[in-house]
Amino acid sequence: MLTRWASLCFVLLLAAAPSARAQLSIEITGATAQRTPIAVAPFAGEAALPASISGIVRADLERSGLFRALELPPLNPVPTEASNVNYAEWRSRLADALVLGSVASRADGRYEVRFRLFDIVKQEDLRGVAYTLTRDQVRATAHRIADYVYEKLTGERGVFSTRIAYVVKRGTRYELQIADADGAGAETALASFEPIISPVWSPDGRRLAYVSFENKKPVVYVHSLLDGKRQVAANFKGSNSAPAWSPDAKTLAVSLSREGGSQIFTINPDGSRLRRLTSSSAIDTEPRYSPDGKWLYFTSDRGGTPQIYRMPSGGGEPQRVTFEGGYNVSPRISPDGKMLAYITRNDGKFQVALLDLQNKQVQIITDSDRDESPSFAPNGRMILLATVLGGRGVLSAVSADGRFKQRLSAATGGDVREPAWGPFIE
Repeated sequence: MLTRWASLCFVLLLAAAPSARAQLSIEITGATAQRTPIAVAPFAGEAALPASISGIVRADLERSGLFRALELPPLNPVPTEASNVNYAEWRSRLADALVLGSVASRADGRYEVRFRLFDIVKQEDLRGVAYTLTRDQVRATAHRIADYVYEKLTGERGVFSTRIAYVVKRGTRYELQIADADGAGAETALASFEPIISPVWSPDGRRLAYVSFENKKPVVYVHSLLDGKRQVAANFKGSNSAPAWSPDAKTLAVSLSREGGSQIFTINPDGSRLRRLTSSSAIDTEPRYSPDGKWLYFTSDRGGTPQIYRMPSGGGEPQRVTFEGGYNVSPRISPDGKMLAYITRNDGKFQVALLDLQNKQVQIITDSDRDESPSFAPNGRMILLATVLGGRGVLSAVSADGRFKQRLSAATGGDVREPAWGPFIE
């Protein structure tokens, strides 16, 4: 949050949290000029499922900003993946690509979903996959299909099967929730009557690190999403805040004030092997590893105003990275290590900026005025962030080129903050 710089860290008190399900509603507020028109026909037999697989695939592809799903008239008979494709007919419908599929019931109570992808322009069969699923796995299967289509047509890995974490405040209750990348299927991992902040995913997506205030002081915890168990990672005198995972998941970088002021340390997730990396009279906080693990980026006011610096991950002389503007915080490195997203103050507005680390060019990619907590999608295409609209916290997503935007808000109301986009799940 923007006030975090002044106070370094909010604190929270955990309470027992029953499982809860909610959903973020998504509104697309901008679109790229060039989007590939794709036809996703209704899957034959999908009416037997609790949700439309073809509809979820269609929505996933639309949300990427790279595809435009075509409206199709009623098809009779409904084509399947085994149908002979009339490429000229689908080209006349203005489709560049086509997805056909079917759903069949199995004797064991499960379902089999088959689909194929066709390149209409090149008149090529790009093949497909068959999945066996239960009724509870419809959304997960649809996301996997959308990932297949996305990768075949773009050459990049899709992120529809990944997850996001975020905090919702309803009244005096704060909930740390985990949901699909489209905001569906949210479950509450933590609940508190104090703010929850700084959730960060482990590289394998199985753990979250976060800050808790259970003993009337900020403490860094590591929380297993597999069994709900957690352990203390940093509980020293003063503030323990801003955890960040190393790419190999063996180390956490944290900001501690145990020796006076706020400095960057590393520590093992189990709390062992503490090591101090910075020694200055400044506030050093918000560390983040580069994807290759060679660098630690962090926020510091050692130059008089908050700016972003980097140093070797094992310690060393810090180098200043941002030079435009007098307030630049919350560094986030793109998965390929080429871009740096951060929050900058621009004419009194707090917006997401993107710095090309090679040519040093800076682009502001949001048009809101109270942005915070940017988080890259694992393929680097989109950035998830929190902002304030109408006095209420919502999540937004913006493409890395700034052209495509969408807004996510809690369907049941409340403030939504502190987003973190999870990694690819192998």
